[in-house]
This record gives sequence, C-alpha cells and structure tokens, in this order.
Amino acid sequence: MKPEIVIIGAAIIDILVRPASEKVFQAGTYPAQDIRMSTGADALNEATILARMGKRVCLEAVIGTDAGGDYLRNHCRECGIFVPEHCIQDEIPTGINVVLVTEDGERAFLTNDHGTLRSLTLEDIEMPFPESAKIICFASMFVFPHIDLKEYTRIFAQAKAQDKILCVDMTRAKHGETEKDLADALGYVDYLFPNEKEALLLTRTDTVEDAAERFLEVGVKNVIIKGGDKGCYVCNHEEALWVPAREGVPCVDTTGAGDSFAAGFQSALLEGKPLIECARRGNDFGARSVSTPGATEWSKEL
Repeated sequence: MKPEIVIIGAAIIDILVRPASEKVFQAGTYPAQDIRMSTGADALNEATILARMGKRVCLEAVIGTDAGGDYLRNHCRECGIFVPEHCIQDEIPTGINVVLVTEDGERAFLTNDHGTLRSLTLEDIEMPFPESAKIICFASMFVFPHIDLKEYTRIFAQAKAQDKILCVDMTRAKHGETEKDLADALGYVDYLFPNEKEALLLTRTDTVEDAAERFLEVGVKNVIIKGGDKGCYVCNHEEALWVPAREGVPCVDTTGAGDSFAAGFQSALLEGKPLIECARRGNDFGARSVSTPGATEWSKEL
C-alpha cells in the first residue's frame, strides 16, 4: 500500500458500559442497557473512519501480540488499515479502557497505564515518512509520557521537511504546559484540533477566540477548536469564524466524537476541499458519532 495519510497515536480496546451509574457501588450489581467491546483510542478511531471512506491509511501505534492485539490487527485487516511490522510488540499488553457513559452521553475512563495506550516512543515512529503520504497526523499530544517536547519538535519538523500537511490533535496538558512551552513544535503545525477545554487550559485564556490567537502567535497556521454542540471555531491570519454544528442531534455517547471530527476534517483535506468545507464535514462526522454508541460504529455506514 502507498498510504495517503499516516496517523500516529494509540490503538486499544474499549469496553463500553452505557448507562453507567455510581449506584453500582452501593448496590453491588446494577443493570446497564449496553455493554460491548470495540476498538478505540485516538489514532485507531481516525484510521478506522478514514479507511471506511476508502482512504489509504497507515497506522503508527503500538499493538501487543496477545489476544487483544489479535483483535485489533484483525480489525485493521478488515478495514484495510496498514500497520507496519515494527508496531507489533510482544513485551507490552494491549491496552484496554473501560468507558463509562452516563445517561446524558458524557463519559469517563478507567485506563491501564501499563498497556499500549501510553507506551508509544519516538523509536516506534518510522521516519522519514512514506513519500506517498500527503498528511501526517499526530492524533493526540500529551498522551505519551515517553515523548517529550523536543521529540514532538523532531517529529513535526520531519513532516514539514518532507513537505507534508501536518495535523495535530491533543488531550489535556498534564504538567502545566503552555502554548509558549510548545512553540518550537507548534510552529510546524498546519492544522491544530484542540477542543475548547484543552485550548483554554493550555493557553491560560478565558475565551476560544483568545486561545486561537495565542496559537497563531506561536506559529500554528490554522486553528480549529472543537466546541461540541456549538460547532467549531476556525481561525487563521485571514479569517476567524464559528462554523455551527448540526441542530437537533441527540447525544447518546460522546466517546470518540473529537476523533470523528478530525477524521472528517482530514478526509476533506485529502480531497482538496477548502477550509470551511473541511470544518463542516468535521462537524457532520462529530454529530454522527455522538448520536450512536461507541466511537466508530456509525462509520460502518460510510
């Protein structure tokens, strides 16, 4: 396969429980409407959606050789996702998250820090990147404790040295980092996808608009801040506007909604669509995601 997009991040198993209630701790046993096993984590969620759209995807993520790893590799084969051999490692158990989804669709996670979820290192990422790839996506900054700020800079600089489009998503900063601490790395980023809480935490600002300006100041070319049911805020040096979300979408489960947004946005980028159309597709994919249990179940219809 000659991939058109390389996605770097995590690939794990999700055990989804919906709805979850704290009453289980008093009762000992409590009924859930739905308990299921599925694939999960940022990079694999995005890769799954893009592959189901027919995009050629390479996934750079650590996967174990245990039963959980077999499950993930079979999923990737079925979807047509290419996983390089160096990603399959037998000394680390495949990560499993328990995803607890409340009545209103919000979720909390029980994670295993000793599994593959947070084990990615710089040595696990094959560089230089494939010549055929148009986009390099780092699916979530701040997930991997073994990748430090200097290594982010090295990865991102390599992508730009090869003239790739660099997309970066993130989770919440873990150690009080600010956008200025990340300036060397963020200066290479073409499209940054934080959600509202992540953006405000990192920039120490009170509004999405101010946060976006801070990211532009350190060199990000296009800032796309995910705002849930408000849509997304798109900002660069030429334009700044809110792209509204679809109205009337029932919120069943927010698991993977941000990953669905990123996959939708990048699929439009691969097709050469203009920025606002990319944002609209991101909003549409995010809306489809929250209306269905699980991170990527909805994408089977693509």
